[in-house]
Amino acid sequence: MSDALSLFAGDSAATAVLARPGARLAYQVTGDGPAVVLIHGFSLDMRMWAAQAGALAARFRVVRYDCRGFGASGPLDPAVAYAHVDDLLALLDHLGIEDAALVGLSFGGQLAVEAALAAPARVRRLALLSSVLDGVPWDPESWAALKTVAGQVDAHGVLAGRAAWLGHPLFAAGLEQPAVAGQLAAMVASYPGQHWLGQDPHRRPGPRAVDALEDVTVPALVLSGQRDVPGFREMSAVLAARIPGAGHHVVPGAGHLVNMEQPEIVNGLLTRFLAAAGEA
Repeated sequence: MSDALSLFAGDSAATAVLARPGARLAYQVTGDGPAVVLIHGFSLDMRMWAAQAGALAARFRVVRYDCRGFGASGPLDPAVAYAHVDDLLALLDHLGIEDAALVGLSFGGQLAVEAALAAPARVRRLALLSSVLDGVPWDPESWAALKTVAGQVDAHGVLAGRAAWLGHPLFAAGLEQPAVAGQLAAMVASYPGQHWLGQDPHRRPGPRAVDALEDVTVPALVLSGQRDVPGFREMSAVLAARIPGAGHHVVPGAGHLVNMEQPEIVNGLLTRFLAAAGEA
């Protein structure tokens, strides 16, 4: 077993790998029914969805995977240009999935929106949790903390960057829960850090999502944490206001990692949203 895949040695679901130019994508599939793809946040991996994968698999075919350069997918080849949207669509093709509901947190939410804009026929529904929205500014405290991470990486390397990243205000609420804190630390510890080192040749597949939100044509649910940082609460508000017909729910007591911090509430919201229109 490779070092990357050994991260999931204790997981009850089998982890498979899809080879891609310049990378590999580790993924798991559980359950049966309409397809739902869970997309993790930056520096995290598919382990963040453990509570959702189990709950949703009773009604859906749940796919969770590690994006290129994260988790069990391991380091990427910095010489090979790519787009995360293309990787996602290739995974759907590999699994014979014609269309899927996409559920993404933070970085994963932005990827979900980009996929819906780039390939609308492949995306059935969108659930955007604490989603990034480039073009909406970060709040000053959060932006300063990002600069601190970059400074630590420049001065001391990726290990120091990981430690500084765990101290970012995004994770403050989650770190109050010991189980969440442990899971978060384990995922960040396995993050290769290539994005911090300028080794990510990702190319945007189209216009910025913020410039095309009115073109999203599928049902959307926006979830934000009551205790998330101000910049991300604003991003969620913009998404909910500008995606036609989008619903918006503020999860009480949750910070940025809404699905990990309040799994029962989020599982209920996701199940009702994904099961709408006879999909259950």
